[in-house]
Amino acid sequence: MDLSSESIKRILGKYKFRDVAIEELQKVHRIHPGLVPQASTYTFSDSTQKDLLKLVGNIPVQYQGRSYNLPILLWLLDSFPFTPPICLLRPTPNMVIREGKHVDARGKIHLPALHNWDHPKSTVSGLLAEMIAKFEEDPPLSSKTSEDSKDPTELLDFVSKLKIGESAKPDRPINKVTVIGGGDLGMATVMSLLAKGSVDKLVFIDLPDSSTKGGTMDLEIFHLPKVKVSKDLSTTAGSKVVVVTANAWSEEQSYVGVVQTNVDLYRGFIPTVARLSPQALLLIASQPVDIMTHVAWRQSGLMPSRVIGAGCNLDSERLNYIINVALTAQSTGKQGWVIGELSDNKVAIMTNTGPEMMRVSNSAKPLADRAFEMLKGKGQRSWSVGLSIADITNSILLDQRKIHSVSTLAQGWGGIGVEVFLSLPCALGATGSARLASVSLGTEEDSKLRESVTSLTSFLSQLRV
Repeated sequence: MDLSSESIKRILGKYKFRDVAIEELQKVHRIHPGLVPQASTYTFSDSTQKDLLKLVGNIPVQYQGRSYNLPILLWLLDSFPFTPPICLLRPTPNMVIREGKHVDARGKIHLPALHNWDHPKSTVSGLLAEMIAKFEEDPPLSSKTSEDSKDPTELLDFVSKLKIGESAKPDRPINKVTVIGGGDLGMATVMSLLAKGSVDKLVFIDLPDSSTKGGTMDLEIFHLPKVKVSKDLSTTAGSKVVVVTANAWSEEQSYVGVVQTNVDLYRGFIPTVARLSPQALLLIASQPVDIMTHVAWRQSGLMPSRVIGAGCNLDSERLNYIINVALTAQSTGKQGWVIGELSDNKVAIMTNTGPEMMRVSNSAKPLADRAFEMLKGKGQRSWSVGLSIADITNSILLDQRKIHSVSTLAQGWGGIGVEVFLSLPCALGATGSARLASVSLGTEEDSKLRESVTSLTSFLSQLRV
């Protein structure tokens, strides 16, 4: 692979892990020599730009006995290969994108390999192998029907002049968000989302069976701009993010019975919402959040990268504020995370940025422990959780790829072998969540996570999901 051009060398020099990135690129070249590196500028959804490398070329796909060259483009973020590429199709003018399970309407590709990215176990070559296999099952492109349509193999030819990443267009898709569930948290979420300013249209659904009702009448009285209050789930269609704050609590039931009531409540709307907005990301804030996020994933049929819980995001943001403002009054160059179950078993870890996510920074552990003790005195009120939800939503709508500690499918992370949802650091963007690499935890932290895995798995087995 030729990386000798001045433009490529200049941009590679800005990559945090240049030598590792070059090694990975050379491995890709040995298997896919047709993928060519180019230096270019990527435009994020909030119109910010960054000079990055991209891999441009075709991948071979077999379909119904014929061979096709499928044009793709992979943007490599400056933390590559420890964060996954942004993958897109590059259709010709005579092609249309077939929106489906692995491709959205804009041609962005989302696959299990991207969500579970964990370098060095995860590689671009492995990602491309999965991409080819999935696209042979369900081709992501088709030819436009017209009298002068060309041969399908020609219609899949590579078009080098097609530009990707231009987002500041007058006809950009509307940022539509749905909030399901009234009450204090639902109202706080609505107000926080509007304050962030990235939402174009907000649908507020107050479920009749939810115990967190109320507040919708005031929204209707005062006619907040961008907000539509409804009881009809069809109004949620086309949402980019669906936030669920609904609960169905009762003091006359056991804890398992209360959660089962919540599960039954979810069954009444989650499948419908997922069908109406198949490209949406479900953001769960109902309690217990790790269980209910797991339930929403199962009931929705969506990929795990599209179902997350608010989890420990608020705790993580508070932890970093305490570390960098209350304790050190300066940037430490390290990142603090609260991970695990949203319970007494959650743990704080301190890492360096980048691939050092692969291991905990032991030298900073006393600082993290001190900050975590200060954090324990902070409660979680509806408005603070609402602000956290709005921050997560903002990262998704603007495709920021910002890292949040959210409840996600933890299977495969740190040796976890069962389906369980825990808060882990994930990069969030328009195509969903991408889990970061696992870390080597201390004995106490690892023990707490294992205890959570066991208790959550046992509790879920008692529910009729």
